Amino acid sequence: MNRKKIFKYLRIIVLISILLVAFSSSISFAATPKIVDKMSKAFEQIEKWLIGLSTPAAAVAVAVGLFMKKFSFGDEERIRSAKKIIKGSIVAYAILLALDLILAAVKSLIG
Repeated sequence: MNRKKIFKYLRIIVLISILLVAFSSSISFAATPKIVDKMSKAFEQIEKWLIGLSTPAAAVAVAVGLFMKKFSFGDEERIRSAKKIIKGSIVAYAILLALDLILAAVKSLIG
């Protein structure tokens, strides 16, 4: 790489670093506004509701996939679709359970 590209990338890295430091300040000079507090509580309630609703739905989807696989009687297409149903429902439920961790990570990055 030539020097111009190196200095260009270095300037971009320094600029991004300055912006991250400026906007991720953990010092707060004011209390949390009421609307932000209400919105965060509402999102927590929605998250709890989604987890409560998705648990039985994931169990039913896995059960349907298992029954479909069991009663496929050797049909390769049904076995493949049953495996897709089982994998998809397990992955979707794992993502939904990890939603709390994802939101906590985003909150910690924002400040």
